[in-house]
Amino acid sequence: MKGMIFKMEKKEMLYEGKAKKVYTTEDENLYIVDYKDDATAFNGKKKGQIAGKGVINNRMSNFLMAKLEKAGVPTHFVEEISDRETVVKKVKIVPLEVIIRNVAAGSFSKRFGVEEGKALLNPTLEYCLKDDALDDPMINDYQITAIGAATKEDLATIADLTFKVNEFLKDYFLSLNIELVDFKIEFGKTPDGQIILADEISPDTCRLWDATTHAKLDKDRFRRDLGDVEEAYIEVAKRMGLM
Repeated sequence: MKGMIFKMEKKEMLYEGKAKKVYTTEDENLYIVDYKDDATAFNGKKKGQIAGKGVINNRMSNFLMAKLEKAGVPTHFVEEISDRETVVKKVKIVPLEVIIRNVAAGSFSKRFGVEEGKALLNPTLEYCLKDDALDDPMINDYQITAIGAATKEDLATIADLTFKVNEFLKDYFLSLNIELVDFKIEFGKTPDGQIILADEISPDTCRLWDATTHAKLDKDRFRRDLGDVEEAYIEVAKRMGLM
């Protein structure tokens, strides 16, 4: 995808999050996202660095977004312009973290007493309100519409797209002998009101287990102090043909 846009330059930094910086460009409808090596867990309570993470997450997210576009899921991806930088469409982020779970793990196992690693009878869809000060609380459809975070129509579109993303990613990762345990995605609205997939898809936002050994190949290695964090990210990238 490189080479489509000529001399796209970063202007004002709009936002700096846990893993990325977002900049305006000379085109009012396009931003540049710059991926960092910073790592956080537990809503920023645990902090560190994962060497090379920004490069891997940038490449991986762009690769998967391009594939999802071809599969009929609209995304913010426009062009990768460097190892860490990508041009994306301007969106207003819907203030929800959208979570799909295929296998019990993490907070799901703790909340419901389900053994980690148990396959769920069907994928679950959860929402969390994006608010670090509140520790991103879980929120249901009625609460979402009550506070104006999204409309019923928005939620219907988000749910439909999220299940499409899940089916595509499950099949894709399984072809690499990786099990997609769960993942978190975000959506944004373009200036004309279209809801599209935004943010990123990476080992930061997905639980990825080796399908044979169940070795963790994601940020849980950082969260749980399991070691070999960089090696896990590299392993996923290698299986995807990105390294």
